[in-house]
Amino acid sequence: MMETLNAIVWGPFMLVLILGTGLYLSIGLKFMPIRMIIEGFRLIFAGRKEDSKEGEISPFNALMTSLSATIGTGNIAGVATAIFMGGPGALFWMWVAALLGMATKYAEAVLAVEYRQIDEEGNHVGSPMYYIKNGLGKNWKWLGFTFALFASLAGFGIGNTIQANSVSDVLESSFGVPELYSGLILAVLIGLVLIGGIKRIASLAGKLVPFMATVYLLAGLVILLLNITNIPDAIVLIVKSAFTGSAAAGGFAGASIWAALQFGVARGIFSNKAGLGSAPIAHAAAKTDSSVKQGLVAMMGTFIDTIIICSITGLAIILSGEYISGESGANLSVLAFSKMLPYGGEYVVSFGLIIFAFTTIVGWSFYGEKSVYYLFGQKSIIPFRVLWVLVIPLGSMMDLKFIWLLADTLNAMMALPNLIALLLLSPVVFKLTKTYFAK
Repeated sequence: MMETLNAIVWGPFMLVLILGTGLYLSIGLKFMPIRMIIEGFRLIFAGRKEDSKEGEISPFNALMTSLSATIGTGNIAGVATAIFMGGPGALFWMWVAALLGMATKYAEAVLAVEYRQIDEEGNHVGSPMYYIKNGLGKNWKWLGFTFALFASLAGFGIGNTIQANSVSDVLESSFGVPELYSGLILAVLIGLVLIGGIKRIASLAGKLVPFMATVYLLAGLVILLLNITNIPDAIVLIVKSAFTGSAAAGGFAGASIWAALQFGVARGIFSNKAGLGSAPIAHAAAKTDSSVKQGLVAMMGTFIDTIIICSITGLAIILSGEYISGESGANLSVLAFSKMLPYGGEYVVSFGLIIFAFTTIVGWSFYGEKSVYYLFGQKSIIPFRVLWVLVIPLGSMMDLKFIWLLADTLNAMMALPNLIALLLLSPVVFKLTKTYFAK
């Protein structure tokens, strides 16, 4: 049943809609997101100091909060699953989805800041729910409700159970820790963080995400430098497989062109969240007086997540040749890193997965909370937090295949109303961008 539903929602229509929306926005913006990558990095670091504007957290911490919910098992287990299911060519389609997704993420953040409002506690809130309601009008209120409903449900898959399951899986296989123990410890730690709200979440993300991302990147770069002469052949294999498919070898069953495209885009979106509508929930809380400036910061989340971090994982797996071993998920990444970096590679992936998953669960709790708040009001926050924590141990022991299917399916259903809103409000994005750069 779930496999059938997943095949429908991630069929040709959804892939065309996601890639088509990114392409349409890229063309409308004259490929500005790709041209402004250097400016995006400059604004990230400049955003550390902007603390006098309206909002609750700095633009930098808004990006870190977004990245905390973005950089997770998708960068380690997701990439490995995509390559196992779609072959090396899946990585090529992840790159394509990311480059087009930069425009999508930019548009999401611009609209989130432009149409944000103040909640009953005096905090800034914004997301697809609000830019649908405030930008499209009351006749489209049902679309915002649909997004909020699927976002609140999707969080329990993409942002909770998947993360907990991957942590317990890697701790059990690498260190022999029982899955239930991992889930219980994780639940307690998450519960302690959630008591502090968005400011504690943002503060934690601003410290943990840059640290672990740097460690993971350094380990990956060492692997690439040690195998620099083999990288051109790996790139050729990736591109060739994207358009010809991959032959069966070892424990690898082979993959068609369609499988490479489907799993590359689906896992790419799972990893960088461009088009899902989750990231603008964090960016709407940024202390900024310019929606375009925050959009430029936001789009860098997709670049950092996929073009940099996912590429490190994917190239390590392909260079190691372990994608034909029959392993999948986080264990495949662990296997690749331990082979390519014998002294510590396994621990870098294991520790990275734990930190990334932890921050993802924390970040997605904020997204789910805001979605539930939109649906049911302030009284729903505490029950949501309790349920969020209770589900973590359950996720740590669930069947991995079922969880991935459920998460993928809910992602698609969450993305659909957001992508429709982005297309309808694209003239606003184009106008605001043109005005900003004309100054």
